[in-house]
Amino acid sequence: MTTRIFLAALMSGAALAACSEPVGEVDPATDETAGADMDAANDVAMNDDGSCAALYAGRGSENPPLPFSEEALANTDTSRPRACDTSPEITGADMAWRVQTLASDEFGGRAPSTPGGRAASQWIADEFARMGLEPAGDDGSYFQRVPLVEATLDTETAEFDISVNGGPLGLNVGDDAVFWTKRLNGRQEIDASDLVFVGYGIVAPEYGWNDYEGIDMTGRTAVILVNDPGYATGDPDLFNGNAMTYYGRWTYKYEEAMRQGAEGAIIIHQTAPASYGWNVVSSSWQGAQYDLETETANDRAALEGWITEETARRLFEATGLDFDVLTAAAHEPGFEAVPMEGATLDAAFDTEINRLESRNVAGVVPGTQRPDEYMLYMAHWDHLGGEAGADGSDGIYNGAVDNATGTGAIMEIAEMMANSPPERSALFVAVTLEESGLLGSAYFGENPLVPLNRIVGGVNMDGMMPVGPTSDVVVIGYGSSELEDILAEVAAGQDRTVAPDPNPAAGYFYRSDHISLAKRGVPMLYADGGTTHVEYGAAFGEEVDSAYRERAYHGTADEFSHDWDFDGLARDVQLMANVGLAIANSNDWPNWYEGNEFRALRDAMMNGDGSDAGDAGDE
Repeated sequence: MTTRIFLAALMSGAALAACSEPVGEVDPATDETAGADMDAANDVAMNDDGSCAALYAGRGSENPPLPFSEEALANTDTSRPRACDTSPEITGADMAWRVQTLASDEFGGRAPSTPGGRAASQWIADEFARMGLEPAGDDGSYFQRVPLVEATLDTETAEFDISVNGGPLGLNVGDDAVFWTKRLNGRQEIDASDLVFVGYGIVAPEYGWNDYEGIDMTGRTAVILVNDPGYATGDPDLFNGNAMTYYGRWTYKYEEAMRQGAEGAIIIHQTAPASYGWNVVSSSWQGAQYDLETETANDRAALEGWITEETARRLFEATGLDFDVLTAAAHEPGFEAVPMEGATLDAAFDTEINRLESRNVAGVVPGTQRPDEYMLYMAHWDHLGGEAGADGSDGIYNGAVDNATGTGAIMEIAEMMANSPPERSALFVAVTLEESGLLGSAYFGENPLVPLNRIVGGVNMDGMMPVGPTSDVVVIGYGSSELEDILAEVAAGQDRTVAPDPNPAAGYFYRSDHISLAKRGVPMLYADGGTTHVEYGAAFGEEVDSAYRERAYHGTADEFSHDWDFDGLARDVQLMANVGLAIANSNDWPNWYEGNEFRALRDAMMNGDGSDAGDAGDE
């Protein structure tokens, strides 16, 4: 990828295009654009009052390409911009500055517990202080310390393969499989562990479902399908129909394998039900892996991992099993696990364990009338890290969309509210370790900085897509809480309607940080923007989303571009700010809808029966 560095608004789009190719000496008499470009640059320089608006004026192309198209990805900027004066209002220029700063190479991909990650979190804290937020972290600071374990597989000495009747498949780590262990007790050795196909690997009494019924998994390795039977069949009466439940998440499947006593747990990757490609699996589960240290770590399966669908088909065929037939059987109630005769897993590997610390960043705008009641805004600041190759190749996962956008958004809202505080307090938490399994938000949920029963509601902002102005706003987990009613009211003020997630099968509601608070009862809203562009229609938004998923998500191409529609992003941020203001300037306590899986938790919490959740923040 070619990265072009923009020169702080001193060059026009035409001049930048000219700089993109090597040129010889230019004859001033024949260069028809040179004079106009110099005039434009001089105009910008003269009007530079130090504001972000001046810094980003005229930076984008006149006719920008589709975001995340090949043309767009050839024109990104990973430099850190100079400081500029932000506005107390939510603006596109301020958003551009915040996103570009967080996604710059200077922060090295913002991996937790790395110099880049520490610098990024410090910058957020410094911004909170500059904007006038009060510290809301540990010991009067802006930080909540998150102790964690870093585990790095020794790939040089690791051994891993699946054999059928003694013949190894010859799997290549990265291309065919990835694996790790959550155990902290040293070297792991697995000797001829028998493989068992357990369908979706689900035990759900409320659905009358048990994929492990009648089989003892002790010493065996579970081979598991991703997602859940409701997605596979589309049957609205099976699980949650096409919308993924928590039973479809990889986190659940490994946890259930542990409860069943399995020695290994391997998930079969399929792009559609997983909602991401193998490249995401390969990039996310190799290298250093992070987790909170728990008392049950050594109870986990000795090996957890993924294999590609192609590898799974080879495995099934080698054992005389029909992958498609057994996958279809796994969709139906009463499925029985199938031992894969002759198939065994052998592995031996060491993992370097380091006990580290990352940090959530927290600031608060005290309410003017009810400061002990809180509106929560949350976004994760971390990403995947990386470093440039010795040959100059791009190895940094900048995470511009994921999630410099969401972090920049809550910072914009924080500055607006700091300049005009609402009646209730507004708590802003930039959490760490989302990419490692929502660990920062999980720690915050277990160790809340304020009592959970004093959080009126929350908004999570993650992965805002630069689609531009839309006529809709998409709610992930649509139909969950009364926060959606408030959203619908304020969205009408922007001539927008609320729409359900177009891809509920992906299970995004269970894949971002709000779930760490939701599963403790706190009503949470996850809605960043829409897909139907006011001028170009729904197809445009779908094309942008598809291009991002294909070319940039969890890849080195997720980089900042001056061509993004930051005014459209600012409009989305303003919408979420208005939701918070509607709550923070009212006496309302929105709840989960009747029948929602989290309603009972909230009711118990608010009735004084949820002492665990409510009292934790008082410590």
